Amino acid sequence: MSKVKYYYDPDTLSYRKIEPKKSKKYRNIAFFVLGASLFGFLGLIFLLNTNLVNTPKELSLQREVQNYELQFEILDRKMQQIEEVLANIEDRDNNIYRLYFEANPIPEEQRRAGFGGVNRYKSLEGFNNSEIIIAATKRLDVIQKQMVIQSKSLDEIAKLAEEKEKLLAAIPAIQPVRNADLTRMASGFGWRTDPFTKARKMHKGMDFTAPRGTPIFASGDGKVVRADNRSSGYGKHIRIDHGYGYLSLYAHLSKYNVSRGQKVKRGDLIGFVGNTGRSEAPHLHYEVWKDGEKINPINFYYGSLTAEEFENMLKFANQENQSLD
Repeated sequence: MSKVKYYYDPDTLSYRKIEPKKSKKYRNIAFFVLGASLFGFLGLIFLLNTNLVNTPKELSLQREVQNYELQFEILDRKMQQIEEVLANIEDRDNNIYRLYFEANPIPEEQRRAGFGGVNRYKSLEGFNNSEIIIAATKRLDVIQKQMVIQSKSLDEIAKLAEEKEKLLAAIPAIQPVRNADLTRMASGFGWRTDPFTKARKMHKGMDFTAPRGTPIFASGDGKVVRADNRSSGYGKHIRIDHGYGYLSLYAHLSKYNVSRGQKVKRGDLIGFVGNTGRSEAPHLHYEVWKDGEKINPINFYYGSLTAEEFENMLKFANQENQSLD
């Protein structure tokens, strides 16, 4: 409610109400409207140039930026987890898997090498957050490269494991005649007295005395390359090529249970003890060759003998007695 003003009239000795002129009233209203408009305009400009008030589009963009920042933090944590898992796999790959299969470890610089040459990230330059985006992209590229290298390494390990399994199955690792069937272990690898000339001679195999017809078993996986009597002194004999440079020979047989070209597994029945060729009594003469050189077979019986049986065999094999062939 507006204030009412009065003045004192000496003629009437009373107070009279001051009636404002209409022109002044309109002028005041006009000044008020003009002033209010001016202040309103200036206030709007001020608000538009500050962060106190944002347009709906700006608010939407702000929410979008905040969402991107959150997603980037999540991505950063995921990349860190992936890097930790990869580091663990790489450590086991170099220090366990590749070491076990005698493969060279992959150098650290090869695993974490970047990408040289052309600028792969030029399209990401020129933005407000280009530095962060480029760093994250580089990090992802390195992780991807690490994963490719590790995948190829594991493929190589799987292949080596398969070859290792084949190698272990191929090595002539069991005694070719069962202990229960043996009369005795007649002669081992080394210098022995020849039964015919009585001279000392290098005996490059082991003689197992057993009755004629005693089963003989393949000492490892392989392929029969010979099953004949066309080799001087051996009589009827079998040769098995095990691969990896290994070959086993079984001599003085009475008959065969395999033929040339046949594939056999460790423990397969391949023939029977006899007394053919240059032999003094029924027995099996057994040899192991590695890369064309005859080596001591006693070093390969880990697949069929107990520690006590191996110790007894070692004692008899080292006796410088007379061989049977």
